[in-house]
Amino acid sequence: MPNERLRAVMAAGGWTCESLAAKAEVDPKSVERWVNLGRVPRRRTAHKAAEALREDVYALWPALRQAKAARAVSPELVALYGHRADVPVSAFIDLLASARERIDVLVYAAVFLHEAYPRLNELLRERAEAGCTMRIALGDATSPNVQQRGREEKFGHGIESRCRLAVMHCQPLIEVAGVEVRTHGTTLYNSLYRADDQVLVNAHLFGVNAYAAPVWHLRRSDDGGMFETYAASFDAVWETARPVEGT
Repeated sequence: MPNERLRAVMAAGGWTCESLAAKAEVDPKSVERWVNLGRVPRRRTAHKAAEALREDVYALWPALRQAKAARAVSPELVALYGHRADVPVSAFIDLLASARERIDVLVYAAVFLHEAYPRLNELLRERAEAGCTMRIALGDATSPNVQQRGREEKFGHGIESRCRLAVMHCQPLIEVAGVEVRTHGTTLYNSLYRADDQVLVNAHLFGVNAYAAPVWHLRRSDDGGMFETYAASFDAVWETARPVEGT
């Protein structure tokens, strides 16, 4: 996936692959791979390049914000992130792309994924056409619970507009066999992004926007464990949700 942020910063500053390569002390072809293929340079090299561009290194390469390695507390725990903003968008995309049987998404809006990865609908369509069953549950903008979340996070009516925008983003998927999109009005304690036997859980905290709240990556254990708890929670919300009509 191309690094569009890096491309834009270079263009704005008049940088070429050759000029940035000279500052970062690498071959110009390496810079081309950073831009066109989304390759992540070594940390020291990334800092040199970011300094030359006068840009935050983590804004250019979010993957350099490494997740904390999960200790042997639970075999289910793959990784921990202090904030959703620390999770590379590629982690969400790679997880969804890996699905072979099921994708479940439970959020209020999560439009950050469509904004950061414009091919998201195409990816989900490809997964569905390959045989994945897909359930997407989005927030009902008219729900008192959704509106209350906006007030708690000092988002105001912004969360309602983002819920409506999320529905607009996902409407083209309704016509795809195997995909169902619904809206729910429940209190959302966690956003869930499930692909087969793995799930990214974005916790929600009072007064804290979702991007600043923690994320943990779980893998289903032999006895189900925490993974099954979150899967059951998704099913419970899904039963309350209403189908979104096609355009």
